[in-house]
Amino acid sequence: MIENMPHEGAKLLSVLEADGSLRLELAKAEVAQPGDDQVVIRIEAAPINPSDIMAMFVSADPQTARFSGSAQNPVVSLQLTPQAAQARAIRHGRPVGAGLSAAGTVIAAGRNAERMLGRKVSALSLDAGMFAQYATVNAAECALLPQSATTKQGADVFCNPMTALAIVEAAKLAGSRALIHTAAASNLGRMLVRICQEDYVPLVNIVRRQEQADLLRSIGAAHVCVSSDSGFRDDLRRAIAATGATIAFDALGGGAMAGELLRAMEDAACARMSAYSPYGSSEFKQVFIYGHLDPSPIVLGNEGYGMYWSLRNWAMPETLAKIGAERTAGLRSCILDNLTTTFASTYAREISLAQVLHKDTMLAFARQATGEKYLINPMLQRLEN
Repeated sequence: MIENMPHEGAKLLSVLEADGSLRLELAKAEVAQPGDDQVVIRIEAAPINPSDIMAMFVSADPQTARFSGSAQNPVVSLQLTPQAAQARAIRHGRPVGAGLSAAGTVIAAGRNAERMLGRKVSALSLDAGMFAQYATVNAAECALLPQSATTKQGADVFCNPMTALAIVEAAKLAGSRALIHTAAASNLGRMLVRICQEDYVPLVNIVRRQEQADLLRSIGAAHVCVSSDSGFRDDLRRAIAATGATIAFDALGGGAMAGELLRAMEDAACARMSAYSPYGSSEFKQVFIYGHLDPSPIVLGNEGYGMYWSLRNWAMPETLAKIGAERTAGLRSCILDNLTTTFASTYAREISLAQVLHKDTMLAFARQATGEKYLINPMLQRLEN
């Protein structure tokens, strides 16, 4: 047993009951002793990403939440529909720790991970729950941060940067020389712009507002289409024709965008045909859904897409498995070497663990608005206590 390490710490839990009631709360959680290949991290920075919001709220609407408890021990109550609750029966009664990724300092280590003791690390864990003061994770789930980097700079090594790199890798595996990306003004979207510039990959960016387009153009984006503009469809078709993109990555996951992308790619493909065909083009067009910013159903017209097209879900681990451990390790090294440039993240606000469950704060980050990413600093919670 390792001495002089904390026995417990605050942790944000999401608990779904069989009747559909969902409770978010801060709880005292035991800090597990590290096994031989594990480390204990004092968490100092944890980004709130869309994937974390999905796990916290399941499918409940944050706008309907009820807030109780105190400022230091807040409780949030929500309600799922019976159908949604039943679809997640495996979660009933099980406290789920929120938060996939974080950075902090290793304060205890097993005998096979002692080299990490005292070092700053970034970590990604599917089950530890990183919205907490402490987390015990496998050393293999961690990346040592450069000595010059802060934990704030290294908080999001795995989610956004690795996803952006994996998107480019997936496009290459699919044989597409260019790609399309929605919600392109996000932290991830801006990283993707820089990656594609460095790798000479033509990129079509889709944003909602003109100011977002101006932001992307200011960092060198060549093709930006504003979905709220009356000329969006024509702009999108011109951009796809110019780049030759046959693959799109959609962070919205709802509404008519996937159909718009397929139709625009087909129009560009038909324009390249040497002869007319009533069956459309034979070029294979793909849309990968990797986010759920739009909770509405996906709408497909199922016409005007040609004979060969695909719409499917996509997640980063799938592509990393395909490219292999050596290439994945190279991508991780690239991220760590460029934390303050290509892979720099920006945050609108730094908050404590308790503030995650405060009404104004929660409703703000739950909107998932571009430029409104929040960073949790559990050390602030300690100072408040």
